[in-house]
Amino acid sequence: MALKELFDLSGKVALITGGSRGLGLQMAEALGEYGAVVVLTARKQNELDEAKAHLEGLGVKAHVYANDLGDFEAIEPLVTRIHQEVGPIDILVNNAGATWGAPTVEHPFDAWMKVMNVNVNGTFLLTQSVLKHCMLPAGKGRIINVASVAGLRGNSPRMAPTMAYNTSKGAVVNFTRALAAEMAPLGITVNSICPGYFPTKMTRGTLAKAEELIVENTPMGRLGGESDLKGLALLLASDASAYMTGQNIAVDGGITSN
Repeated sequence: MALKELFDLSGKVALITGGSRGLGLQMAEALGEYGAVVVLTARKQNELDEAKAHLEGLGVKAHVYANDLGDFEAIEPLVTRIHQEVGPIDILVNNAGATWGAPTVEHPFDAWMKVMNVNVNGTFLLTQSVLKHCMLPAGKGRIINVASVAGLRGNSPRMAPTMAYNTSKGAVVNFTRALAAEMAPLGITVNSICPGYFPTKMTRGTLAKAEELIVENTPMGRLGGESDLKGLALLLASDASAYMTGQNIAVDGGITSN
């Protein structure tokens, strides 16, 4: 098979949660450019509509569905609706996430549960539904979880503590490994991307307080950019990564090499 054919996603349906902006939209651009029909979910319809218009302006076929991963009862109907209206999901990008910054002894339990419900529980339930309704019947699929370097290590004492976020992303890292081992004989690969610091809405507060420190401790000396996840997302979504599974790959400018 020619190399360009290995990366071709023509006819594939890619569901990207939290896809209306930031890293989710960046990955949607990449998968759409290589032929995937992109399905975006997020909580805010107006942001989804803007993302859809943006992608269609790039020649990408896009569909949008307002959805909150923290609303567990809405997950199964969402997958059913996408399956009926767009087609079976071939690629799932679990990108939606939540965070909270507070010293551990002061961390509100409801904030802990909010982070866990979106980053872990919602990810589990959506993945379970997509597997059941789409990937297992097809005998193939690509699952890409967006974890974080925060799931690979703790925070510097000079940074704001984010115990719930670090814990949830650590869970996503091992969720990736465990699911990959289970799904490998069934034609489905499961990998995760562990981004470092990118300028997004979620990182706005952290960067406002500590951007200089972060850049100083990043070997490449910069934050992540608007194209820095595209290549890896395309690789993991395509047949070019057919022999890769269970991997948690940092895209962090070298932070985890320190």
